[in-house]
Amino acid sequence: MARINDHYLKLAGGYLFPEIGRRVRAFQERNPKADLIRLGIGDVVLPIGPSIRAAMHRAIDELGAEETFHGYGPEQGYDFLREAIVQHDFKARGVAVAPDEVFVSDGSKCDSGNIQEIFSSAAHVAVPDPVYPVYVDTNVMAGRTGPAAEDGSYPGITYLPCTEHNHFRPAPPEQPVDLVYLCFPNNPTGAAATRADLERWVAWAKQADAVLLYDAAYERYIRDPALPHSIYEIPGAREVALEFRSYSKLAGFTGLRCGYVVVPKDVVGKDAKGNAVGLHRLWLRRQSTKFNGASYPIQVGAAACHAP
Repeated sequence: MARINDHYLKLAGGYLFPEIGRRVRAFQERNPKADLIRLGIGDVVLPIGPSIRAAMHRAIDELGAEETFHGYGPEQGYDFLREAIVQHDFKARGVAVAPDEVFVSDGSKCDSGNIQEIFSSAAHVAVPDPVYPVYVDTNVMAGRTGPAAEDGSYPGITYLPCTEHNHFRPAPPEQPVDLVYLCFPNNPTGAAATRADLERWVAWAKQADAVLLYDAAYERYIRDPALPHSIYEIPGAREVALEFRSYSKLAGFTGLRCGYVVVPKDVVGKDAKGNAVGLHRLWLRRQSTKFNGASYPIQVGAAACHAP
């Protein structure tokens, strides 16, 4: 009989959002006239914009003609999309990111879970509390924790409280950790990090020799011009941070699936002998092996999000 991955058995119940959905459906059946405010998975309700649809129709037509057909695309994403991302999401804000540091994917949920594969199973992880459940669950699956405690927390993970006392913006941990997941604007609290907050995190990561996994999926909700949209607006962040972005909140791509992660060539980890290893090289190898790239029509649609 095949041996399973016992770490999956540590997971408490089902994944959070399907469980919320199940409970909501059961409640609605009992209370059909109830007017609900949904606080579960962050789905969208408005249709895809006309310029995006038009671009995707053109891409589909290209796939229907021998002269313009596209088969397997580059695992890291088509250049036209990576260059648009660099120009509009980073260069426009004075941030230096190279196109080959952008890895297009089928969503930031996948990236934020898969990224932990390039780190040691012994790596110690810190997460804000409360937090997007993917950060915790994927590290449980990877064997970085003990069984769940009675309160649902996992030994082996450092929890960073997000409370009214600290304005729902956690401080760096006092104990040593290797990886820290940060999400700003935050899911689920809505808190947005200030420039001073991120400067503190970058300085701490440099001193602690840690890597920040910065989830900026909700950055388009930022309206205060004083707040940074990218952690790379902070000097030195390229040496310690990876950044995740999503088209789901930007353009309603929850049903289309497209996102990306930025892995600067400057950020490094260490091998078992203590030698520095670039994370860019490891993620490139992982994606080339395990991912065939987001589809051509989806990437064309994503590129249309950046058009004037």
